[in-house]
Amino acid sequence: MKTAISIPDNIFTEAEELAKKLQISRSELYTLAITAYLKNSLSSQITEKLDQVYQDIDSKLPLDITQMQFSSLETEQW
Repeated sequence: MKTAISIPDNIFTEAEELAKKLQISRSELYTLAITAYLKNSLSSQITEKLDQVYQDIDSKLPLDITQMQFSSLETEQW
């Protein structure tokens, strides 16, 4: 699909240089950039939803288990 967008001159220039360096078309570079942005956005949305699900759940361990974990560190080789 063809589309027209407006971007600052300096971003356009940098994008042109990168496309030449990578030996890909401008359209391919923009497609890769938008794809990466969308993936990152989706990851952020998933994290936000998980944070909402677990915000009211107490994840603290009982004191005796916490103490056992700390005491096992002394015998663990690092």
